Amino acid sequence: MAKKITMQHIADYLGVSKFVVSKALSGKEGVSATTRDKVLDAASKLGYFTQENAKEESLSLQHHEVKANTKNNNVVLVLMPNIRFQSKTSNYWGRILDGIRENLEKYFSGVVVLTENNIDSLENILNPRGFVGVISIGVVSTALLLEVKQLNIPIVMVDYEEPSIRCDVLYNNSFDHSYQLTNYLIGLGHEKLQFIGDKNYSRSFQDRWLGFRHAMELNNLEVAKNQVVHSTDDKQLIIEIQSWLSIQTEQSMPTAIVCCNDNMALRVISEVKATGLKVPEDVSVTGFDNMDYSYTTTPTITTVNIAKKDLGIRAVEMLVRRLKDKEKPFEKVLLNGSILLRDSTTKPKK
Repeated sequence: MAKKITMQHIADYLGVSKFVVSKALSGKEGVSATTRDKVLDAASKLGYFTQENAKEESLSLQHHEVKANTKNNNVVLVLMPNIRFQSKTSNYWGRILDGIRENLEKYFSGVVVLTENNIDSLENILNPRGFVGVISIGVVSTALLLEVKQLNIPIVMVDYEEPSIRCDVLYNNSFDHSYQLTNYLIGLGHEKLQFIGDKNYSRSFQDRWLGFRHAMELNNLEVAKNQVVHSTDDKQLIIEIQSWLSIQTEQSMPTAIVCCNDNMALRVISEVKATGLKVPEDVSVTGFDNMDYSYTTTPTITTVNIAKKDLGIRAVEMLVRRLKDKEKPFEKVLLNGSILLRDSTTKPKK
């Protein structure tokens, strides 16, 4: 028989008192958010949540409105696979997670963050009766999402969508902002524009491509058919940008490049400069997401500020709404950001 995991085991594992573990698991005051996260992570690793009696031992909801719908379940599972830059330390994804954690404290006793992207990890830690709902952040494998769907608990997806799963979905308004950003460049006088990024990587990237294309078509401007970048690997990405730049002529080189995100813009600016061209004098470049480095690099990058933390906060509100009434229509919510005009864009040369 498997050894029963107790709060004392968790305390010994972390080198803290059983009293601290009890407070952290019950969501009581007197324990920092960092300590609570460590306790919950340790509890999941040791298998505490897979035990039939784990929830009755220590976990209690803080808001009776949700309790009426969730019974004894009071921990939220967050899926955020560590893929490429999609991690807790990311300036983008990490802030979404911060928003989730901050708002979860108002309604639930804790959160377990799963950073693996395979079914085995889910099966090892998860007791279906131990979680009230699931919030997924960013790209998550279809196999993992379908496994979660079998738990028959509410799911909220942030910045990603799986067509086979009906649930509440939350995005930043990528289409409108990409459209507005492209229109701004056209308003400056640019007529030869190029979108750079893998539009098939995610729904957000696809919306950014569609917003760019919509603005181009409404202004009767030609949309380049070739997709410059297909890779999500940094080294291969640079090779593809270099390859594309190497075949450009004075006639074919765009005067403005709209990038799928700030990381892409940073790479593009570097490679454009390497050819001897100047940014923005010869080529204007825009990014997306307003990452920290976008305003510390030279030139500073014109970009779109995303309400990252608010995405996490709103995701929790959507989950609470779903728990209160599971029969309500599913929502697809778009949060607006704002365009930040900086030094990487200017009027084209005459």
